[in-house]
Amino acid sequence: MKVLKNLYDKSKIWFAVAWIVAYCVLLSVGDALSALIGIEKSVTLTIGVLLSTILLLFLNKNGLFADYGLCAPKSSAKSMLYYIPIIVMLTANLWYGVTLNYGALETAFYILAMLCVGFLEEVIFRGLLFEAMRKDSVKAAIIVSSVTFGIGHIINLINGSGADLLPNLLQVVYATAAGFMFVMMYYKSKSLLVCIAAHGLFNALSAFANEASASNEMRILTATLLTVITGSYALYLALSMKKTTD
Repeated sequence: MKVLKNLYDKSKIWFAVAWIVAYCVLLSVGDALSALIGIEKSVTLTIGVLLSTILLLFLNKNGLFADYGLCAPKSSAKSMLYYIPIIVMLTANLWYGVTLNYGALETAFYILAMLCVGFLEEVIFRGLLFEAMRKDSVKAAIIVSSVTFGIGHIINLINGSGADLLPNLLQVVYATAAGFMFVMMYYKSKSLLVCIAAHGLFNALSAFANEASASNEMRILTATLLTVITGSYALYLALSMKKTTD
């Protein structure tokens, strides 16, 4: 913890970057090792729990929960459109139908690992990175937080997701739009709790997605709809904040 605190005090941006690198590398290694031993997400879950615990302990020890959105939302549900766009987004992984992709144990590992991913990505990208940059420029912080989150999903082009190039590229586009939405939700509400829950559940529901039945055309349509839904919601939140400050 002392090493983390020293890095944090020295440079909050480099602290965020260090977490991004550690997260990307270690979870990729976890996925590879899980595949090697033949139990989906088993090692990934262990690494995710370890990273989540370290990050939570660090934030708690230094009294930083509220600073990074681990607190109740400051905006009313009404001003957030009752989070209806989020609810619609959560159904997207089930649009092709529902199936059980893994056995009971692997499904449990997968869901728990995805919940850890939701927590880590929101706290790292929307919390640590955004907050480290917003003091210099809120706009730059929003852009960087959104774009880096989207670019992070380009790993699917390397690992392969079963889809062709265009659907994979569209996933990067809608991940960027989702990043924009999540950062605007955080910026408006001063809380990451809904973002963490929505992100984790969205990822977890992919355990039941019937991806094999989806054509490239269906994948493209899904990516387009998700981009429109998340991007429009982000723009609404941005405009609603602008009106209150005018």
